[in-house]
Formats: sequence, C-alpha cells, structure tokens
Amino acid sequence: METSHVITRGDARALDGVADASVDLVVTSPPYPMIAMWDEVFAAMDPAVRGALAAGEGGAAFEAMHQQLDQVWAACWRVMKPGGTLCVNIGDATRTLAGSFRMYANHARILAAAERQGFSPLPDILWRKPTNAPNKFMGSGMYPPGAYVTYEHEYVLIFRKGERRSFNKADTIRRRESAYFWEERNVWFSDLWTGLTGVKQPLGMDGAARKRSAAFPLALPWRLIQMFSIYGDTVLDPFLGTGTTCLAAAASGRCSVGVELDGGLEETIRASMGQAVKVGRKLASGRLKAHRAFAERRVADGKVMKHGNVAHATPVVTRQEIALRLLAPVSVVETAPLRFVVTHEPQ
Repeated sequence: METSHVITRGDARALDGVADASVDLVVTSPPYPMIAMWDEVFAAMDPAVRGALAAGEGGAAFEAMHQQLDQVWAACWRVMKPGGTLCVNIGDATRTLAGSFRMYANHARILAAAERQGFSPLPDILWRKPTNAPNKFMGSGMYPPGAYVTYEHEYVLIFRKGERRSFNKADTIRRRESAYFWEERNVWFSDLWTGLTGVKQPLGMDGAARKRSAAFPLALPWRLIQMFSIYGDTVLDPFLGTGTTCLAAAASGRCSVGVELDGGLEETIRASMGQAVKVGRKLASGRLKAHRAFAERRVADGKVMKHGNVAHATPVVTRQEIALRLLAPVSVVETAPLRFVVTHEPQ
C-alpha cells in the first residue's frame, strides 16, 4: 500500500489548496491564546491583540485571539468529510495583566466556537503533564488563600462533523484491518492520559525551532490516528509545526496534509518525514510485542482468549480483532519538494 503526504506553506485560517470534504481526521495543536510566546503570532493576525495586551485588557485580547482561531475551525469544517473527526490539543493559560492574575479557559472557548460552527462535541481527554520543577507552585507560598492550584494538564478536545461515519464494503475491510487490540482500547479511550510513552521523537532540531513550533510528542497524534481513522484515510494538521502529525500518519498507513505558515521549519519537516520508516516499524513491532506479552499474562492468569488473529497468529480477546493487520512503512520517497510517497507492507 502507498500513502501520500503533502506539506504546504499557508494560513490555517484559509487552508487554501485543501479540497472540500477531502479530510477524514484533523489532529492539531494551535498557538495557545494568552501564552506570551504566541502574542506576536496573534498580533500579526490582528493588531487589536497588541493594543489590548498593552492596555492590560486580558479579556479583550483573549477574545481577539480566539476570533482568529474561529476561522481555522470554519476552514476545518469545509475540508472535512461528513462523519470526520477533529482533535484539538489545547491548554488553558494563566497570566498576570495590569497587576491582576487569572486563568483564560482556552478549551472552553474552543468548545463553544466549534459547536457554533456545527461540530458535535464528544467526550474529551485530559492529558496530564506533571512537572517536577521546584518553582512550579504559583502564589504566596504557605499562607491561605494566596496560592493557586498548579496546572499540569492539557486537553484533547474531540469533535465530529455531522452524523457517525458510514463505510462502504471496501472501507469496511480496511476498517477491520485497522482495528486496535482490546487492551489498547482500554488505555487509549480512557479520559485521563497520564503518560505518552513510546518512540522518542527523532527530531534533530535546534532549541529555537522546537520552542517556536511548540511540538507535541509523537505519541499524541499517533495514538489519535489509531483511534479515529483507518488505513488509507487522510489526516490534516493545519498547524503542522515540525511535522509530527504527518510523521505519525506516515508511520500508521494513513495519508496526510500539513499546513505550516513558518517557512523556516521546512527542513525540520523534511527531516521528520525521513524518519517514517524507522519510527513506523518500531511502533508496529512494539504494538505486536506488547500484545503478545499481554496475551501470555492473560493466559497465565487462567483467562480464556477465545479468538485468534489471522495475520499475526496470536490469540485475541474479541472477534473484532481477528482481522487486525499491522502495517509498517518500508520506503519514503520525496517525489517533489515536500511531497512524499510512503510504501507500507504487513508487519
């Protein structure tokens, strides 16, 4: 099987060049409103942002920033297929302006905007990201009530466009092959993710590029892609950054489209895509190894596994796993600047 991967320089608010109803899944993490490192990005979109921040008007700046993101969700609606899924990784912000400290609930504002656009909100995920930094606590130390709750989580908001996706006969076969193992389902579909372990992100970027892109870990889009798409689907990231989402799609037997405004990240994206074979094969073999270890433990505990997976000759818990087939990339070819074709074979 071959998958195609197209990276373009462009504005996430327009998604020019991405056809209507051409995308099955969107996985993205936008610039976070009211996080200082993104102030200039939002100010370039709307000068009112800079004025509101300078005047200490946090609420006005917050709304102006989100009005720019509202256009992104509208563009995603246009390019998504009916039944497609939108996943947005976002964190809330805390900030002091004009001497006043408060929280800015980015996740709630995006929920409201996406629902106004027509998306159906689905149960979301809390991604817990604890830090051991000694200065992580906010406020006046030990005296009540002057300290603030430590913020160590972000959200993965999940939406659907329209009704549940329907599948024709060919799609149904691909869907069955794209199944996840029973024990993977139990972890992935929990509402609390406490750690995203797996392949370390193999990006040789400098510190400035990583900070500028605010890259999320590979495990996050990779897991969402397994959960909400099937082999051959098209995955879009309108804020591609260092290319993590396209790499995760290439490693997973999905096509991808990435849109990134910062032309300075092109070489990092190219290097990321060049890792697809190494990363994809390690992820696929890791899934199979982990499942076989799970099956051995389950049998040793005296629990019956009534079904067998055909492709990998391993016992499975449910009938929905018997046609599961892990694919892994074997080659990546850049056919034109930032246009890639990835070939996949059974693991």
